[in-house]
Amino acid sequence: MAKTGHAIPKYYLIAQDIIQTIQRNDLVPGAKILSENEIIKKYGVSNTTARKSLQEVEHAGWVTKVQGRGTFVRANRVERSADRILSFTKNMLQAGRKPSTKMLDSRILREDYSNVINGRRYTMKRPIFKIHRLRFGDDVPMMLEIRYISMALCPGMDRKDLEEVSLYEIYEQDYNLHLTEVDQMLSIEMLGPGVREFFDLAEPTPAFRVEGATFSGKGMIIEMEDSLYRADRYCFAVRAR
Repeated sequence: MAKTGHAIPKYYLIAQDIIQTIQRNDLVPGAKILSENEIIKKYGVSNTTARKSLQEVEHAGWVTKVQGRGTFVRANRVERSADRILSFTKNMLQAGRKPSTKMLDSRILREDYSNVINGRRYTMKRPIFKIHRLRFGDDVPMMLEIRYISMALCPGMDRKDLEEVSLYEIYEQDYNLHLTEVDQMLSIEMLGPGVREFFDLAEPTPAFRVEGATFSGKGMIIEMEDSLYRADRYCFAVRAR
């Protein structure tokens, strides 16, 4: 078989061989893959070819290199669409993972809440139900979220079970509120001390910070969000036409 009119490079074949072992689950997330020296010995190639093989696997997104320790299989990341209104629960189920939730804190705020999102200031009028939750996929901490819910639109929300039932289901089934629009702002930050412990992480780890306002009908803000999604477990997909 040829590639652009030439023989397929040896490093590429070795990289594909390694990737196939990951796809077959012979190497699970977190497993250490062959080192340069092991590739040289197994495939009888130069150190340059071995190094390029590892780079090819890394560039393809299958592994991550840890300085001084080796190269490890990356955890499968959950894809989350940035242009769709989708609950965490449904997102996890679509990814084949079991969702669960731990409530960290909840309280009724007697003051308005506002935030600037994509250059526009949104304000939610009091009273507001603020919840702080840790979200899991297959018992792995995936997201640390803070949500501000309008109690004018959702009276009695403070008495709902918010660990077992999706918020979006409660909006629709209990309050007949249909989500029509979301304005979100996505940024990157490092999880520092006091935050990464929620995710059982010892080292600083990048996270997606999502700030947003969700609407039901024209101009009615049903909730606002300020959440952290683990960047080593998530990727955000944007589709444009």
